[in-house]
Amino acid sequence: MTPPEASRLPLLVFDCVKALAFIGDLSMGQPTDHSPRTAWLAARLADAAGLSAADRDAVREAALLRWSGCTANAAGFAQVFGDDVAFRQAMLEEHPDWAEPLEALGDAGAALTPLAVIHCEVAGEVARMLGLSASTETALRHVFETWDGRGLPAHLAGDAVPAAVFIVALAGDLEIYSRVFGVEGALARLAQRSDMRYPADLVKHATTHARPWLKQLNELSSAEVDAALLTRHMQHSTSPALVADVIDLKLPWMTGFSRTVAATAAAACVRLTPDTEVHARVYHAGLIHGIGRASVPNAVWNQRERLTESAWEKVRLVPYWTSRAGRLAGAIGEAAELASYAYERLDGSGYFRGVRDRAISMEARVLAASVAWVALRLPRPWRPALSSDEAARQLLEDVAGGRLDGEAVDALLADADSPIRRPVNEAHTRVLLSVREIEVLRSISRGASNKEAARELALSPSTVRTHIENIFRKLECSTRAAATLKASAMGWL
Repeated sequence: MTPPEASRLPLLVFDCVKALAFIGDLSMGQPTDHSPRTAWLAARLADAAGLSAADRDAVREAALLRWSGCTANAAGFAQVFGDDVAFRQAMLEEHPDWAEPLEALGDAGAALTPLAVIHCEVAGEVARMLGLSASTETALRHVFETWDGRGLPAHLAGDAVPAAVFIVALAGDLEIYSRVFGVEGALARLAQRSDMRYPADLVKHATTHARPWLKQLNELSSAEVDAALLTRHMQHSTSPALVADVIDLKLPWMTGFSRTVAATAAAACVRLTPDTEVHARVYHAGLIHGIGRASVPNAVWNQRERLTESAWEKVRLVPYWTSRAGRLAGAIGEAAELASYAYERLDGSGYFRGVRDRAISMEARVLAASVAWVALRLPRPWRPALSSDEAARQLLEDVAGGRLDGEAVDALLADADSPIRRPVNEAHTRVLLSVREIEVLRSISRGASNKEAARELALSPSTVRTHIENIFRKLECSTRAAATLKASAMGWL
């Protein structure tokens, strides 16, 4: 079973970037237009600073992708700080410098350095995999550096930091603080960080132009903002598969889930209709059906006991946020609207809309059944994986109970025992991992520690450590999240 060609529906890199910006804003507890607004302000600031055309494009791209590493370190934030979404929201709105709150946090503050490394490496990889400029990639790999050298991850200072980093940081602070404290309060806070977080000359530009810029921005439509942000590199065609991988990074036990759902749903559609556009549309929807998952703290997803009503309400809103992504332009928007029906049920017991019967299209019925089918056969923190027979019985019970569509389930079960074979990306065949290295990578990509991977694979911890070192060297990365992202794109996970 292999997925259909994603190129059957036109998709721009810009569509994927906007989706990743949306996910990043949810992860940071921000309004879902925060990153586009930041990018627009950053573009104005880059113009005022006299940057070259290429550098101005890098500013736009880096501003949109600034939070694209958020899902990669969500598990780490949850482990150290509890609520990964709420903590990051507080960091932005109360302590915008990653370096600033370290002393106040004590030992926990020291944990921010490795988390920043993960974020920056993954964000840089995202830019590279999307074919954006080298300047954009470099800026994202240093996105938390500061003018005074107290930033992360490398403590670079002054002109050693790409100018785009300071411009994006200042624009982001201006966007958030003007919303939280008003324009005057925002400018006062920017002044306090002059020649610390960013150079004084940028603060002067912002002080001079902030009021008219914000007034103009508030009068623009989202389409007008988009038009001002589109760069040459973001006009190429691509696949939304990278968006799926970034979504799944949030929870290690979800590695590869969205790609598997997409391929499974598309294969079922092939059995139901010859329409290749339907196949591709369902495939795209399967890839991004979890966009809204970024809004829910990891502690909720990892909970083993029955969810409280408040936690369950957060989960019910996951497809709502996915539907909000449906407002994005292009193929991503169309796919997101379909994807937001992934948890609806024919008897009205699903969420978030609670619609039933005819209100749920055949494409949505296939997607909903596919999500359930794949999820049941994978382990979750609150239950072990079900066998194919057990999962099939559960689906058939849902059909008998009027919750799932019988035709969609029959199409899924027609190939119940056939594993999904993800195609290897031929562009990466020069990277050769051994069979054992791939086994180790699959284990750690799902959250296993070195000791856990050693027990699972009957290896010594030192052997696992050696394999991981080799994996990082071959994949040219230094974190498990970046290795997972690269390996998923190569078809290894």
